[in-house]
Amino acid sequence: MKRIILFLATNLAVVLVLSIVLNVLGIGRTVGPNNLGALLVFSLVVGFTGSIISLLMSKPMAKWSTGARVIEQPANSTELWLVNTVQGLAQRAGIGMPEVAVYEGEPNAFATGAFKDSALVAVSTGLLTGMNREEVEAVLGHEVAHIANGDMVTLTLIQGVVNTFVVFLSRVVGFFVDQVLLRGNDERRGPGIGYMISVFVCEIVFGLVASMIVAWFSRYREFRADAGSARLLNSTLPMQHALARLGQMHSADLPQSMQAFGIAGGGSGWGALFASHPPLEERIAALQQLR
Repeated sequence: MKRIILFLATNLAVVLVLSIVLNVLGIGRTVGPNNLGALLVFSLVVGFTGSIISLLMSKPMAKWSTGARVIEQPANSTELWLVNTVQGLAQRAGIGMPEVAVYEGEPNAFATGAFKDSALVAVSTGLLTGMNREEVEAVLGHEVAHIANGDMVTLTLIQGVVNTFVVFLSRVVGFFVDQVLLRGNDERRGPGIGYMISVFVCEIVFGLVASMIVAWFSRYREFRADAGSARLLNSTLPMQHALARLGQMHSADLPQSMQAFGIAGGGSGWGALFASHPPLEERIAALQQLR
């Protein structure tokens, strides 16, 4: 439950903070249903600012939050193999060589970065020691496929779009509620308390729905990245074996800002609606159906 709450908080925090600041400054209250163009521009600015900043800061934030060490010069045969493997996969995928990093932790891996030709692929020490090289290569192929598919940028754009709708619709509802509560009060200038409360509540409620939409896309792109790994390795078996092995191991959660970019994840019950990854069993079944 804590993981779900933190996931939602990450998606909502930027929108809520920007909205509150702009409303305090009086900017957010000067646009409304009578000027939909200005309201849409305001919503776009609030909706996309946080997601774009997060994308541009994704690499340094990932390194800082996981303690990942970029391999500048391989210190041993495992690091040399890791760098050479990522290089070969990147060439096959038609992207620039990503930075390759290792971090201390239980089995997981992730890819991030704003641009295809300057991304980051990182694997945990737990993954390197818990899987054989064929399985690790499949996981690396999965992460390289994320980069080649442009998943980080696409996820950012989707988050920006749904944030825009959250801000826009929240203010439309806020103005409507405000007008109903204070109907006939011609002396009042500008939105009142009904507007402020309605906007705040609606941003939380609509934000929950937006989080479900973003999480659904995140789960969808995991299937695509699995298929991308299979294409890069010319077989679905390595990725199937890697996922099966991952299911037998205890994989640690990444920091909340990085969970959507990892190899492991999932949820059950209501938590499945906000999970960034589909169940491992479904991913294996999808690979088995590939030809």
